[in-house]
Amino acid sequence: MRANNSTAKPYLFYIKRISGLLLLLCMAAVFFFSAYSKIYKQEALDAFQWSFLDIGISNNFLSAVLARLMIGVEFLLGLFLVFHVYLKKFTYPAIIALLAVFIVYLLLLLHYQGNEGNCGCFGNIITMKPVAAIWKNVAMICVSLLLLYLYPIKPFRNQEYVAALLALFALATPFIINTVDSNEPKVVNEYKDLAPLYAQATQPSVDLRKGKHIVAFMSLGCPHCRKAAYLLGRIHEHNPDLPIFFVLYGAKEAQEDFFKETRSREVPHFLFTNGRSFSDIAGGGVPALFWINNSVVQRKATYYQLDPKLMRDWLK
Repeated sequence: MRANNSTAKPYLFYIKRISGLLLLLCMAAVFFFSAYSKIYKQEALDAFQWSFLDIGISNNFLSAVLARLMIGVEFLLGLFLVFHVYLKKFTYPAIIALLAVFIVYLLLLLHYQGNEGNCGCFGNIITMKPVAAIWKNVAMICVSLLLLYLYPIKPFRNQEYVAALLALFALATPFIINTVDSNEPKVVNEYKDLAPLYAQATQPSVDLRKGKHIVAFMSLGCPHCRKAAYLLGRIHEHNPDLPIFFVLYGAKEAQEDFFKETRSREVPHFLFTNGRSFSDIAGGGVPALFWINNSVVQRKATYYQLDPKLMRDWLK
């Protein structure tokens, strides 16, 4: 009887270790894929970065930094799992804590925008709605708790040096791959003749020639314009007093799809039908984001430089 017990123990030990190692590698793969899917191309990073705006973070620069830090943390946890860095003491608890933070974030996203669209957990590669992502994170928490039992490997010597090098590499990588743009718009003093906007039968609801206005000239079919409109829509949602205005160009029937994708219908807007005049005012390309004071463009911005705080400072 004792012999049977002694024989069974090694089998049980190896079963736990092998199954634990397989689960650990699967978890690491999920973290690597999740980090990669958010930064492998600019569109994926934009979508993830701007999802922070949906939960009330109105500073675009801060959302850019937070997005890259979160990607770096996912990459780091994947590396810590593969290299077996402080698994029981740090890595497993950190994974559980991070997934809990993700769940809170997803609940906020669910509250503000409902169970719609893509939460961005796996970038644009795998579309996942907030509720599905919550269940995915709950399942990963359960796997982490199981790993505490199946695979509680003790730390090896000099692990603190390995941890420091991996942390430096993982957290810096997202900022190196895709640097954070300056959020300061370009200072200019350029007169714009806005009279053509008021030369057709339908006209803007406000006089953009007088006072200060943040005016976005955008084409309905331009993908970059849709990014700008999405961002401005979130800023307008949280700062309805900012004088943001859209001057749009394109087919009238294209407006519905434009506003559905960008969720910016509530932003004051105007469909301009004179293509030549639109190009003359907007300049070399769209989106053209102008901060206009009495028909003088004082700032030109990209959609990465639309910071509500800077807007307010300019309006004072």
